[in-house]
Amino acid sequence: MKRLAVVAIAVSLALASQGDLDSIKAEPRPERRAERALDHADLELKAAQEAYVVKGDIKRTGAALEEVSESVQLAYAALKDTHKNPSKSPKHFKRAEIKTREFLRRLADFRAQMSVEDRDLADKTRAVVQKVHEELLEGIMGGKKI
Repeated sequence: MKRLAVVAIAVSLALASQGDLDSIKAEPRPERRAERALDHADLELKAAQEAYVVKGDIKRTGAALEEVSESVQLAYAALKDTHKNPSKSPKHFKRAEIKTREFLRRLADFRAQMSVEDRDLADKTRAVVQKVHEELLEGIMGGKKI
């Protein structure tokens, strides 16, 4: 049990060391910037769930979900900055598509845990993530350069 707690703390510290959005935006390589932004979104989604379920802090939940939206949009913008065709060089685009699909699933589960009055917070974030996910899929499958 102690080993699990130590591993969880180590993972949390590693993700926290990813930095905030400003340091992510300063990343010169777009592929790495996209990866870091998605890792940040993952961290913030976990923080939103903890703030809501454990602490009941609606304000922190909303801020964390907003951060998820911004991070996903930043990741998509970074992938666009590569000027690559997603169907010809799909590696980073597919990773982002898989992560956004995972976020959509987790957001749906989180929304189900929320009270009816608070669900609009998750709905706004879900709409942003859904749009980015669809754009990524269209680029990968449709051959459209993003």
